[in-house]
Amino acid sequence: MAQYTDGFSGFAAPDLDAARTFYGDVLGLEVGEEMGQLALTLPGGARVFVYQKDDHEPAVFTILNLVVPDITASIDELVGKGVTFERYDGFEQDERGIASGLGPDIAWCTDPAGNIIAVIGDDGSS
Repeated sequence: MAQYTDGFSGFAAPDLDAARTFYGDVLGLEVGEEMGQLALTLPGGARVFVYQKDDHEPAVFTILNLVVPDITASIDELVGKGVTFERYDGFEQDERGIASGLGPDIAWCTDPAGNIIAVIGDDGSS
């Protein structure tokens, strides 16, 4: 069996400056640079690589999940920073865009490239 020394996830964005601003200044994640691209460090230490792709097309699925202790307060803070939360058919969502009753409370937004990000309330089971 192969032996791995490290692992990380990655996704594309057409504008790394916009991605750096969104992930660092708006979401408050640690943003660095590796190999001329962005490197996000998530809470808990996981790394995600954001690479330049000029002909990027947004994924139609969630690319990043961020767990928060208080989803209502977190959504309000992000909305105050200009983030818009999405509404999807098939989910009952409150006025903030939070869907409940499917597991932990969850709301979705997109980054400047249109990639879908979930903000998930910590229901205490993790």
